[in-house]
Amino acid sequence: MATQGAEGHAAGTEVPAGPAHEDVFPPFDSTYFAPQLIWLALIFGTLYLLMSKVALPRVAGIFSTRKQAIADDLAAARKAQEDAAAAAAAHEKTLAGAKAKAQALGQQAHAEAAAAADASRGKLEAELGAKLTEAETKIAETKTAAMANVDAIAVEVAHAILQRITGRAADPKAVVDAVAAAKA
Repeated sequence: MATQGAEGHAAGTEVPAGPAHEDVFPPFDSTYFAPQLIWLALIFGTLYLLMSKVALPRVAGIFSTRKQAIADDLAAARKAQEDAAAAAAAHEKTLAGAKAKAQALGQQAHAEAAAAADASRGKLEAELGAKLTEAETKIAETKTAAMANVDAIAVEVAHAILQRITGRAADPKAVVDAVAAAKA
């Protein structure tokens, strides 16, 4: 239902009169090319400035930080490897020192027993034979005890070194077997 205005025409339902409507897609209409090119240049320039001043420096910073973190991690790994090699060398040195100390203790015990045997030579031959047997037994026990202590010390040191290097407790049987293999 149309209402009539002052001139007697129905308002709101008619197509206004004017030039013939062309069926051209507006972006392809040549009358709009100049404004579209101006807006394209403005938007491209704005995006270029945003990318060059904001986004790309952030990405470059992230790459730089990542590269430095990787370099630091590699340096820490090299240091840990050097520390492990130094610890292994210290372990070998300690093990060699313990073996030398055990041999010195054995030699000292043997020397003490020999001195005791020389002092008692003036006594009867029967006493000398008994004391000599007793001294030999004492030497064997001292040497066995000393060697047992060396093995126990070597096992404890190896276990402590492995725990320090790896950060977890080592298998006690594997440590004992490794020390036994090194001793042989």
